[in-house]
Amino acid sequence: MNFALILFILVVATGILYAVDVLKFRKLRAKDAKEPLWVEWGASFFPVILIVFVLRSFIVEPFKIPSGSMIPTLLVGDFILVNKFTYGIRLPVINKKVIEVNSPQRGEVMVFRYPEDPSLDYIKRVVGLPGDKVAYQNKRLTINGQPVPVKKMGDYLHPERLYYSEQYQEKLGQVEHRILNDADAPTFVPDTVPFPHRENCIYNHSGVICTVPPGHYFVMGDNRDNSRDSRVWGFVPEENIVGKAFLIWLNFSDFSRMDFSRIGSFR
Repeated sequence: MNFALILFILVVATGILYAVDVLKFRKLRAKDAKEPLWVEWGASFFPVILIVFVLRSFIVEPFKIPSGSMIPTLLVGDFILVNKFTYGIRLPVINKKVIEVNSPQRGEVMVFRYPEDPSLDYIKRVVGLPGDKVAYQNKRLTINGQPVPVKKMGDYLHPERLYYSEQYQEKLGQVEHRILNDADAPTFVPDTVPFPHRENCIYNHSGVICTVPPGHYFVMGDNRDNSRDSRVWGFVPEENIVGKAFLIWLNFSDFSRMDFSRIGSFR
Protein backbone atom coordinates (compact mmCIF):
# COMPACT_ATOMS: atom_id res chain seq x y z
CA MET A 1 0.00 0.00 0.00
CA ASN A 2 1.39 3.39 -1.04
CA PHE A 3 0.43 5.39 2.04
CA ALA A 4 2.14 8.54 0.76
CA LEU A 5 -0.03 8.49 -2.38
CA ILE A 6 -3.20 7.90 -0.37
CA LEU A 7 -2.32 10.77 1.95
CA PHE A 8 -1.59 13.05 -1.03
CA ILE A 9 -4.99 12.24 -2.58
CA LEU A 10 -6.71 13.00 0.73
CA VAL A 11 -4.87 16.34 0.96
CA VAL A 12 -5.99 17.31 -2.54
CA ALA A 13 -9.60 16.15 -2.05
CA THR A 14 -10.11 17.78 1.35
CA GLY A 15 -8.20 20.87 0.20
CA ILE A 16 -10.63 21.39 -2.68
CA LEU A 17 -13.60 21.02 -0.35
CA TYR A 18 -11.99 23.42 2.14
CA ALA A 19 -11.30 26.03 -0.55
CA VAL A 20 -14.82 25.79 -1.99
CA ASP A 21 -16.34 26.19 1.46
CA VAL A 22 -14.14 29.15 2.45
CA LEU A 23 -14.44 31.00 -0.85
CA LYS A 24 -18.16 30.48 -1.46
CA PHE A 25 -20.48 28.47 0.77
CA ARG A 26 -19.27 29.71 4.17
CA LYS A 27 -20.21 33.26 3.16
CA LEU A 28 -23.74 32.13 2.26
CA ARG A 29 -24.43 30.20 5.48
CA ALA A 30 -26.04 31.85 8.47
CA LYS A 31 -23.69 32.20 11.42
CA ASP A 32 -25.72 29.80 13.57
CA ALA A 33 -26.39 27.33 10.72
CA LYS A 34 -25.10 23.78 11.07
CA GLU A 35 -22.29 22.82 8.73
CA PRO A 36 -23.31 20.36 5.98
CA LEU A 37 -21.86 16.84 6.12
CA TRP A 38 -19.42 17.46 3.25
CA VAL A 39 -17.86 20.26 5.31
CA GLU A 40 -17.98 18.43 8.63
CA TRP A 41 -16.44 15.21 7.25
CA GLY A 42 -14.40 16.64 4.41
CA ALA A 43 -13.23 20.23 4.49
CA SER A 44 -12.78 20.36 8.26
CA PHE A 45 -10.15 17.57 8.12
CA PHE A 46 -7.98 19.40 5.59
CA PRO A 47 -5.69 21.27 8.06
CA VAL A 48 -5.01 18.11 10.08
CA ILE A 49 -4.32 15.95 7.02
CA LEU A 50 -2.10 18.67 5.56
CA ILE A 51 0.01 18.85 8.73
CA VAL A 52 0.40 15.05 8.81
CA PHE A 53 1.33 15.02 5.12
CA VAL A 54 4.00 17.71 5.52
CA LEU A 55 5.50 16.13 8.65
CA ARG A 56 5.59 12.64 7.15
CA SER A 57 6.87 13.76 3.76
CA PHE A 58 9.57 16.23 4.76
CA ILE A 59 10.38 15.92 8.48
CA VAL A 60 9.98 12.52 10.12
CA GLU A 61 8.22 9.24 9.41
CA PRO A 62 7.46 6.32 11.76
CA PHE A 63 8.59 2.86 10.72
CA LYS A 64 8.03 -0.59 12.25
CA ILE A 65 10.77 -3.23 12.11
CA PRO A 66 9.26 -6.26 10.37
CA SER A 67 12.12 -8.78 10.57
CA GLY A 68 15.16 -9.82 12.58
CA SER A 69 17.79 -8.80 10.02
CA MET A 70 18.97 -5.87 12.19
CA ILE A 71 19.18 -7.74 15.51
CA PRO A 72 20.70 -6.87 17.99
CA THR A 73 20.44 -3.16 17.09
CA LEU A 74 16.76 -3.33 16.17
CA LEU A 75 14.31 -6.00 17.29
CA VAL A 76 11.21 -7.27 15.56
CA GLY A 77 8.33 -4.94 16.44
CA ASP A 78 10.49 -1.92 17.25
CA PHE A 79 8.91 1.38 16.25
CA ILE A 80 11.52 3.81 15.03
CA LEU A 81 11.61 7.32 13.61
CA VAL A 82 13.16 8.12 10.24
CA ASN A 83 14.64 11.54 9.45
CA LYS A 84 13.29 12.47 5.99
CA PHE A 85 15.48 15.52 5.27
CA THR A 86 18.99 14.60 6.37
CA TYR A 87 19.74 12.92 3.01
CA GLY A 88 18.08 15.68 1.00
CA ILE A 89 14.61 17.14 0.49
CA ARG A 90 12.54 14.90 -1.79
CA LEU A 91 9.18 15.39 -3.44
CA PRO A 92 6.57 13.11 -1.85
CA VAL A 93 5.09 10.17 -3.79
CA ILE A 94 7.71 10.29 -6.61
CA ASN A 95 10.65 10.51 -4.14
CA LYS A 96 12.65 12.86 -6.40
CA LYS A 97 15.39 14.84 -4.62
CA VAL A 98 15.06 18.60 -5.15
CA ILE A 99 17.44 19.95 -2.49
CA GLU A 100 20.81 18.40 -1.64
CA VAL A 101 21.63 18.21 2.09
CA ASN A 102 23.84 15.29 3.18
CA SER A 103 24.81 11.89 1.82
CA PRO A 104 24.61 8.57 3.69
CA GLN A 105 27.75 7.71 5.65
CA ARG A 106 29.23 4.35 6.58
CA GLY A 107 27.67 2.94 9.70
CA GLU A 108 24.37 4.83 9.46
CA VAL A 109 21.09 2.92 9.48
CA MET A 110 19.10 3.77 6.36
CA VAL A 111 15.54 3.16 5.21
CA PHE A 112 15.13 2.75 1.46
CA ARG A 113 12.81 1.41 -1.18
CA TYR A 114 13.65 -2.21 -1.89
CA PRO A 115 15.23 -2.27 -5.37
CA GLU A 116 13.38 -5.44 -6.43
CA ASP A 117 10.01 -4.06 -5.29
CA PRO A 118 9.99 -0.27 -4.63
CA SER A 119 6.58 -0.53 -2.95
CA LEU A 120 8.39 -2.08 0.06
CA ASP A 121 10.55 -0.18 2.53
CA TYR A 122 13.69 -1.93 3.81
CA ILE A 123 16.09 -0.99 6.59
CA LYS A 124 19.81 -1.88 6.67
CA ARG A 125 23.16 -0.42 7.71
CA VAL A 126 25.21 1.51 5.15
CA VAL A 127 28.48 -0.37 4.59
CA GLY A 128 29.81 0.75 1.22
CA LEU A 129 29.70 4.21 -0.40
CA PRO A 130 29.95 4.94 -4.14
CA GLY A 131 33.38 3.80 -5.37
CA ASP A 132 34.16 1.63 -2.33
CA LYS A 133 35.50 -1.88 -2.69
CA VAL A 134 33.60 -3.95 -0.12
CA ALA A 135 34.79 -7.47 0.72
CA TYR A 136 32.89 -9.79 3.05
CA GLN A 137 35.12 -12.84 3.26
CA ASN A 138 34.93 -15.56 5.91
CA LYS A 139 32.43 -13.37 7.79
CA ARG A 140 34.82 -10.46 8.14
CA LEU A 141 34.32 -7.09 6.51
CA THR A 142 37.01 -5.17 4.62
CA ILE A 143 36.53 -1.78 2.94
CA ASN A 144 39.06 -0.51 0.41
CA GLY A 145 41.59 -3.04 1.66
CA GLN A 146 41.23 -2.01 5.33
CA PRO A 147 39.70 -4.53 7.76
CA VAL A 148 36.80 -3.08 9.73
CA PRO A 149 37.70 -3.23 13.46
CA VAL A 150 35.75 -5.81 15.51
CA LYS A 151 35.90 -6.87 19.15
CA LYS A 152 34.47 -10.12 20.49
CA MET A 153 31.66 -9.79 23.01
CA GLY A 154 29.57 -12.27 24.95
CA ASP A 155 27.29 -14.49 22.92
CA TYR A 156 23.81 -13.17 22.12
CA LEU A 157 20.75 -15.20 23.16
CA HIS A 158 17.80 -14.98 20.77
CA PRO A 159 14.82 -15.08 23.17
CA GLU A 160 12.25 -16.09 20.56
CA ARG A 161 14.17 -19.08 19.17
CA LEU A 162 16.40 -19.86 22.17
CA TYR A 163 19.77 -20.17 20.49
CA TYR A 164 23.05 -18.27 20.72
CA SER A 165 24.90 -16.24 18.10
CA GLU A 166 28.46 -14.97 18.27
CA GLN A 167 28.39 -11.25 19.02
CA TYR A 168 30.95 -8.61 18.05
CA GLN A 169 31.41 -4.88 18.49
CA GLU A 170 32.14 -3.40 15.06
CA LYS A 171 33.31 0.10 14.21
CA LEU A 172 32.10 1.18 10.79
CA GLY A 173 33.13 4.72 9.95
CA GLN A 174 32.49 6.71 13.13
CA VAL A 175 29.72 4.36 14.32
CA GLU A 176 30.22 1.56 16.84
CA HIS A 177 27.51 -1.08 16.81
CA ARG A 178 26.97 -4.77 17.47
CA ILE A 179 26.77 -7.52 14.86
CA LEU A 180 25.90 -11.22 15.04
CA ASN A 181 27.37 -14.28 13.34
CA ASP A 182 26.18 -17.88 13.45
CA ALA A 183 29.01 -20.40 13.62
CA ASP A 184 27.09 -23.03 11.64
CA ALA A 185 26.08 -20.69 8.79
CA PRO A 186 28.03 -20.97 5.50
CA THR A 187 30.58 -18.36 4.49
CA PHE A 188 29.35 -18.23 0.89
CA VAL A 189 26.30 -16.16 -0.11
CA PRO A 190 23.27 -18.37 -0.90
CA ASP A 191 20.24 -17.53 -3.07
CA THR A 192 21.73 -14.63 -5.00
CA VAL A 193 19.58 -13.08 -7.73
CA PRO A 194 20.41 -11.13 -10.92
CA PHE A 195 20.67 -7.39 -10.25
CA PRO A 196 21.93 -4.22 -11.97
CA HIS A 197 25.77 -3.95 -11.88
CA ARG A 198 26.04 -7.62 -10.98
CA GLU A 199 29.34 -7.60 -12.89
CA ASN A 200 30.80 -5.42 -10.08
CA CYS A 201 30.68 -8.39 -7.69
CA ILE A 202 32.79 -11.53 -7.38
CA TYR A 203 31.30 -14.47 -5.46
CA ASN A 204 33.41 -17.29 -4.03
CA HIS A 205 33.31 -19.93 -1.29
CA SER A 206 34.36 -17.29 1.28
CA GLY A 207 31.69 -14.69 0.49
CA VAL A 208 31.56 -11.74 -1.89
CA ILE A 209 33.69 -8.83 -3.10
CA CYS A 210 31.92 -5.84 -4.70
CA THR A 211 32.88 -2.45 -6.09
CA VAL A 212 30.03 -0.01 -5.41
CA PRO A 213 28.98 1.82 -8.61
CA PRO A 214 28.46 5.62 -8.69
CA GLY A 215 25.17 6.75 -7.19
CA HIS A 216 24.67 3.49 -5.27
CA TYR A 217 25.23 2.08 -1.78
CA PHE A 218 26.09 -1.33 -0.35
CA VAL A 219 24.01 -2.20 2.71
CA MET A 220 23.97 -5.09 5.18
CA GLY A 221 21.95 -6.23 8.17
CA ASP A 222 23.60 -6.43 11.58
CA ASN A 223 22.34 -10.01 11.94
CA ARG A 224 24.83 -10.97 9.27
CA ASP A 225 23.86 -14.60 8.68
CA ASN A 226 20.14 -13.86 8.73
CA SER A 227 19.83 -10.89 6.40
CA ARG A 228 18.97 -10.65 2.71
CA ASP A 229 20.85 -7.53 1.71
CA SER A 230 23.24 -6.14 -0.91
CA ARG A 231 25.13 -9.43 -0.88
CA VAL A 232 22.04 -11.10 -2.34
CA TRP A 233 20.04 -8.53 -4.34
CA GLY A 234 22.62 -5.84 -5.09
CA PHE A 235 23.11 -2.13 -4.58
CA VAL A 236 20.69 0.56 -3.38
CA PRO A 237 20.28 3.37 -5.95
CA GLU A 238 20.41 6.90 -4.57
CA GLU A 239 16.87 7.58 -5.81
CA ASN A 240 15.53 4.77 -3.59
CA ILE A 241 16.65 6.39 -0.33
CA VAL A 242 13.85 7.27 2.11
CA GLY A 243 15.76 8.57 5.13
CA LYS A 244 18.03 7.97 8.12
CA ALA A 245 16.74 5.94 11.06
CA PHE A 246 17.69 7.70 14.28
CA LEU A 247 15.42 6.81 17.22
CA ILE A 248 13.68 3.81 18.79
CA TRP A 249 10.54 5.04 20.48
CA LEU A 250 8.61 1.91 21.45
CA ASN A 251 8.09 -1.83 21.01
CA PHE A 252 4.61 -3.22 21.59
CA SER A 253 5.51 -6.85 20.90
CA ASP A 254 6.26 -8.06 24.44
CA PHE A 255 6.24 -5.66 27.40
CA SER A 256 7.38 -8.46 29.73
CA ARG A 257 10.77 -8.51 27.99
CA MET A 258 10.92 -4.90 26.91
CA ASP A 259 14.28 -3.28 27.62
CA PHE A 260 13.29 0.32 28.22
CA SER A 261 16.95 1.39 28.19
CA ARG A 262 16.77 0.94 24.41
CA ILE A 263 14.04 3.58 24.06
CA GLY A 264 15.45 6.79 22.65
CA SER A 265 18.73 5.10 21.70
CA PHE A 266 20.22 3.39 18.69
CA ARG A 267 22.84 1.09 20.17
